[in-house]
Amino acid sequence: MDRRFQCTKCGKCCLGWLPLTLNDALLHTARFPLALVWTPVPQGVRAFAMTARLGLSLSLNKRRQIAALVTPTAYIPPSFPCPELTDDGLCSIQANKPLRCRTMPFYAYRDEADQAELLVPRKEWACDTTAAAPVVYHNKQIVERTDFDQERKELLDQAPMMSVYGEYVIKYMPWVVDSLAAIVQKPGGNVVTSLSSFLTAIKQFDVAAIAAQQLPLLNAYAGKTADDSALADYHRNYTGWATEMKYLATAST
Repeated sequence: MDRRFQCTKCGKCCLGWLPLTLNDALLHTARFPLALVWTPVPQGVRAFAMTARLGLSLSLNKRRQIAALVTPTAYIPPSFPCPELTDDGLCSIQANKPLRCRTMPFYAYRDEADQAELLVPRKEWACDTTAAAPVVYHNKQIVERTDFDQERKELLDQAPMMSVYGEYVIKYMPWVVDSLAAIVQKPGGNVVTSLSSFLTAIKQFDVAAIAAQQLPLLNAYAGKTADDSALADYHRNYTGWATEMKYLATAST
């Protein structure tokens, strides 16, 4: 069955968290406040195999296995628009926008044959799915697949590094495993860890330069969320991470 879809550039999908490949996260460290988002998937769920392939597998109590995606993410409250949208809702970095924005509505974190439900616009999205829209999905295959294939390749390429980071977190931040175990009982939740923990675990980046770019963003978003009780978790994270980035920005100088 063919599926038709065309973006109407309404900007409604450009709100809140934006999953990024590691390459895109590093490219945009001066644009987005970044975090690592952990998404657990229990064994036996359809997405388990792909999640384990792109992320890592963990053993919980009683030998129960889960898989977890560990995703670099533009960590922005769901009510906040992308900071790179213009006043008329268009992308101001079209030539350099992240692969996640290019690949939407398809999702490279799931099997290609399991994409059809993503072509149904969410509430308030103005996407065109009428007969006038182009066919984008045919016989469970993506028609124009250049961006999808590139995003999938980057996700596969970064998977070993994400696994190393995962092992670091399991060793030094065991509360993350406990939180994942609790969340997997009620699917839909996530655990968020700091970019500073990733930079500490994976010692192959210019940490001081990345921290110096992240610091003003974290301070800015801490200010934007300071007076909203509904965004208290965001404010606490931004504030704490800013302190960590300030240390990393000066530690090697």
